[in-house]
Amino acid sequence: MTTPTFILKLRQKIGHDPLWLIGVTAFVRDAAGRVLLARRADTGEWALIYGINEPAEEPADTVIREVKEETGVDCVPELLASVKSSARMLTYANGDQAQYMDHTFICSLAPGGNATPGTGDGENTESGWFKLDALPSPLAASTVERLATVKKFLARPDKTALFSSELLG
Repeated sequence: MTTPTFILKLRQKIGHDPLWLIGVTAFVRDAAGRVLLARRADTGEWALIYGINEPAEEPADTVIREVKEETGVDCVPELLASVKSSARMLTYANGDQAQYMDHTFICSLAPGGNATPGTGDGENTESGWFKLDALPSPLAASTVERLATVKKFLARPDKTALFSSELLG
């Protein structure tokens, strides 16, 4: 995953110290109910599309940008499924520490937009549409967790977002 310029600038000032970041996940469905996944270049795992908010960027706008950059697909965020912080501080191979507050959005295809997935910005080696009962392997652990959250959200009659405390039970 390419590190955004604003984080590189922050790291020049704070070194490897913990950094709290806002993240988004896109659960994009097509008209046939298939979900958009991409194979990550760094791990080889299949994953939902996710990324980090740029400064002053709204989470829903981040979803649109990340899906477009990573797959070329045009999407529209429709519902906020969950808001959840990562369970622990992550430490990357270079020593950087970060923790994320993820916003998972249910998205549809943008009317008249591109629906043909590609590889976009180089973070992925391939992408495609998959039936929920026929997902590719291996799936990233975070994607398995977020798909379970989406399933729980879609079962809610009122379609209100799930928060960390509701996801633990």
